Amino acid sequence: MSDNRIPSHNEFLARRFEAHRPHLRAVAYRMLGSAAEADDAVQETWFRLSRSDTAGVENLGGWLTTVVGRVCLDMLRSRRSRAEEPLEPLAGHARVADVSGGADPEQHAVLADSVGVALLVVLETLTPAERLAFVLHDLFAVPYEEVGEIVGRSPVAARQLASRARRRVQGADRVRGGDPGRRRAVVDAFLAAAREGDFEALVALLDPDVVARSDAGVNTGAVAVAKGASSFRHFAAVARPALVDGATGLAVYVDGRLDRTLAFAFVGDRIAGIDIVTSPERVAECEVTLL
Repeated sequence: MSDNRIPSHNEFLARRFEAHRPHLRAVAYRMLGSAAEADDAVQETWFRLSRSDTAGVENLGGWLTTVVGRVCLDMLRSRRSRAEEPLEPLAGHARVADVSGGADPEQHAVLADSVGVALLVVLETLTPAERLAFVLHDLFAVPYEEVGEIVGRSPVAARQLASRARRRVQGADRVRGGDPGRRRAVVDAFLAAAREGDFEALVALLDPDVVARSDAGVNTGAVAVAKGASSFRHFAAVARPALVDGATGLAVYVDGRLDRTLAFAFVGDRIAGIDIVTSPERVAECEVTLL
């Protein structure tokens, strides 16, 4: 993680930057899903500020948001080319824009406030430009004109990017939506198929674009995730349906100790995302309620 201390020169500019740091970190965290990378992005934003002539900048906050957005966009593109490690669970809440298009603003507030497993999984399936457009506009009320400048597109194109991302996010059953009984039935079927090693049944339960995240990495696509589930077979025997941080999932106990958790996100009646936590530190932070 980068050293977040700002150089002592130009203390007035540094104080102005520090006043915006919480907002910039919130933007970067939701763009990148990693606290360490968010800190790196904010620090790079400071470096760019310290090397720029901002005497004519009337809205420093807006200028900084644009810069951190560009930094995050570059990092997302680089991550995608390197098949980056899985993201950390998102946390916290963001200010939500009253987006246009005839939708109920309250629905958008609920949508953007759902920053758990489901939204994380869906964001990871978006292109970097779609992700930036959705996060900046829907979560932080950045106008499409400014979003377009960051991604190098027109305001109309930026609106289309955010709209595509929004439809994808809205298509996922979040913790607050969907039928809990149906989700439980899908998870039960997944557990049964994993215990039996039934590959075809696993594929049928998974969305074609499913994303499975674990401490070891990321698998995408129903076939790849179903193959990966074969390694879960010996744990499936001791797994129990549970709510994991509010999401329908599985808790695996070994010798009476919580060993790992699986939290599921859904699109329709299929599993669209699986967040697998195995590290003892993260497992200890999970809130688990057996069903």
